Amino acid sequence: MVDIESDWGAWLPRSVEAASPDTVAVWYLGCNGFFLKGNRGTTIAIDPYVGIGDPPRTVRMIPIPFDPDDITTMDAVLATHEHTDHTHGPSQGPILESTDAHFYGPDDSIQVARKTEAWQSEYDIDDTQFRIISEGETIDIGEFTVHVEYAHDPDSTHPVSYVIEHETGTFFHGGDTKPHEDFDALGNEYDIDLGVLAFGSIGNIDDKTTGEPVQTKWYATENEIIRAAADLNIDRLLPSHWDMWKGLTADPTALHTHARSYISPRVLEIAEIGDRINL
Repeated sequence: MVDIESDWGAWLPRSVEAASPDTVAVWYLGCNGFFLKGNRGTTIAIDPYVGIGDPPRTVRMIPIPFDPDDITTMDAVLATHEHTDHTHGPSQGPILESTDAHFYGPDDSIQVARKTEAWQSEYDIDDTQFRIISEGETIDIGEFTVHVEYAHDPDSTHPVSYVIEHETGTFFHGGDTKPHEDFDALGNEYDIDLGVLAFGSIGNIDDKTTGEPVQTKWYATENEIIRAAADLNIDRLLPSHWDMWKGLTADPTALHTHARSYISPRVLEIAEIGDRINL
């Protein structure tokens, strides 16, 4: 079992527990992780990750904002795809164990949890807590209605995105998606108030086998993220993942220049790890 110690103590989980939002409160956890809490108390985590990567190949550049053992209330954990920084036993297993939350993910994410990493050998998690989801499904989680939609991430074996509807607005999480022609239809179907899209630079990451640096592109570039946001008709764009890996970090403020000629996104929300944004 991996022992994870927060750089910040327990103040972030306690802040989430104490919050009483008027709409939906959204906390950015760094990387591509988020906590969502509705005005009736339903709490959801999406892709929470507190691992350090695999130095020196992947090196975490931001603090570890919480210890999973400090999470005492959670209704669901959603995974967008099977990559380690989105489906990760030491980050998510303790949450499932202590809260009995359900873990929702596409088949390959569930495969990682149940077989590849065998979370149940490390944590007290019941079989019923694992829920396989796929595109086109709709899930009710407390006050949230979660629609499972398409994502375009060629590096993943089965990625999905989530459209999360609440009586006060709609939140979108695209995982590590890049733009795709299908996003026009998605943007017409939903009225997305706040949307998360992964953003990063193209940099050199050591090859797993040779150890030699290889030019790597894991996330949408400046033009790609704005194109995706425009196609999805996102009102407020919240870039994620730009802060995480050494060699792939980027400056989200540069997106103001790329977005200024577009009708959507209307607002660029820049959040640092630990920040709260309200829907």
